[in-house]
Amino acid sequence: MQFHSFDDAYVERLRAGDFRTQEHFGAYFSALIHVKLRSRLQSREAIEDVRQETFTRFYVALREGKLLHPERLGSFVNSVCNNVLLEHYRTNARASSLDDDDQKELPSPAMNLVEVLVAKETEKKVREILEQLPERDRRLLRDVFLEERDKDEVCRDFGVDREYLRVLLHRAKQSFKSRYKKNMGNDSPEFTPV
Repeated sequence: MQFHSFDDAYVERLRAGDFRTQEHFGAYFSALIHVKLRSRLQSREAIEDVRQETFTRFYVALREGKLLHPERLGSFVNSVCNNVLLEHYRTNARASSLDDDDQKELPSPAMNLVEVLVAKETEKKVREILEQLPERDRRLLRDVFLEERDKDEVCRDFGVDREYLRVLLHRAKQSFKSRYKKNMGNDSPEFTPV
């Protein structure tokens, strides 16, 4: 997946209802939200519900002028998604505690065991490759991509500005990518940085 930078013009086109911008926004963030939610929710229906609610709340916030920093659009959408996900957890916890029968929710029949095993194996490989990286690259990739920390906090921790953080992230991703290709061999899927 290719990362996209956002600016005032993009947000204004989005606010104005520009079809192509909305189409890009929907496709771009649908993919990211799906990646985020597939490990946190068991059913496709739940993932779709959270995704749709995230978009609904985002557009309400956009109309109400709550998006103050267009360059932080990704963080804003991620925060909205986190809030919707927490509400989903609370609602399900409340509903399940009210049920008379204490049956656990079964995994979705759509969930493919092979996909789960491949995902676990890939996750294990990614963690192994991260351990091979220099300490700074490893910390940077974990902070930004795995822990989804605020980039301003990461900048403070590393003592750099946002521009140089981008340079460091690019270098760390390139280092990871080369090790990934070397470790995964020819049978690996095409690498696309997160």
